[in-house]
Amino acid sequence: MPPSTPAAAASAPSPAKQARSEESEERFQDSALAREVAFLTARARGRGNALANQLLADLDLKVRHFSVLAMACSGTNPSQRELGGFLDLDPSQVVALVDILEDRGAIRREPDPRDRRSKILVATEAGHELYAQAVQRTREAEEQTLQALSPAERDQLRVLLAKIVF
Repeated sequence: MPPSTPAAAASAPSPAKQARSEESEERFQDSALAREVAFLTARARGRGNALANQLLADLDLKVRHFSVLAMACSGTNPSQRELGGFLDLDPSQVVALVDILEDRGAIRREPDPRDRRSKILVATEAGHELYAQAVQRTREAEEQTLQALSPAERDQLRVLLAKIVF
């Protein structure tokens, strides 16, 4: 599929480099590593995130920013600590991501009614608008990443991955 954004077009490999890469991948598909679940999930994640980052670039977002914004827009009002645990991020990473989104006016910190020492993350109107644009791009990235799977296989993949992570 041709690149759909200027960022994707700029980072697209040359045809010769693409052919060499495909030859190497074919050669290595029968390796023991290519059957390791940890390797396969990491590689799938890497490919999906790289594509999503390309498609989010014009919004000046990356997947991590999108993840924080998505949770702020979810109505669950996560605390920064809860968000770090759910996204498997270090607290300092969460603070940096929240600071960036807060500086953009996409989210705000509010006192947590469950614990006034803690802050919850709430999306602003601008944050909801940004999320609406960003989620279209992440869904496009998912569509491209999972294009080899049927709709039923995609659903099954979601169920299986959820069993692993939850």
